[in-house]
Amino acid sequence: MSVDGQNFFGTFTPRLDEKSRLFLPAKFRPRLEDGIVLTRGQEKCIYGWTTQSFTAFTDRIRDTPFTNRQARNFVRMLYSGASSEVPDKQGRISVPQVLREWAQLDRDVVVVGAMDRLEIWDAQRWAEFSAEQEETFADMSDEVMPGIF
Repeated sequence: MSVDGQNFFGTFTPRLDEKSRLFLPAKFRPRLEDGIVLTRGQEKCIYGWTTQSFTAFTDRIRDTPFTNRQARNFVRMLYSGASSEVPDKQGRISVPQVLREWAQLDRDVVVVGAMDRLEIWDAQRWAEFSAEQEETFADMSDEVMPGIF
């Protein structure tokens, strides 16, 4: 449940406070003290990127032809809900309403390390998603991720 220089990993269960602020996991704070970019994520979670990781990710997207409709739509959704936040002295960040609504966040949340980003999930949705994926993960083969196993 830590960060190894470049990768976020672990599962944490903070809560949103009454002002929609989230306490970042203490192990993640050193990497995020200069800021975090929050965006809409797949499966209706919120992605949290270091500014460097977000820049590297969007640089790869920039190479996609703007004539590609799916790429344009992805960029629109990604950037229209994006928010740059700087943690306060207690390690809290504000989670904007547009992202709370996207991820259906209430009070109980789960923060999951996901390599170069973290993900913020509604606790109930994460429990359901995780339970659904356990069998697939246990049975994962080289066909799913060639060359990894």
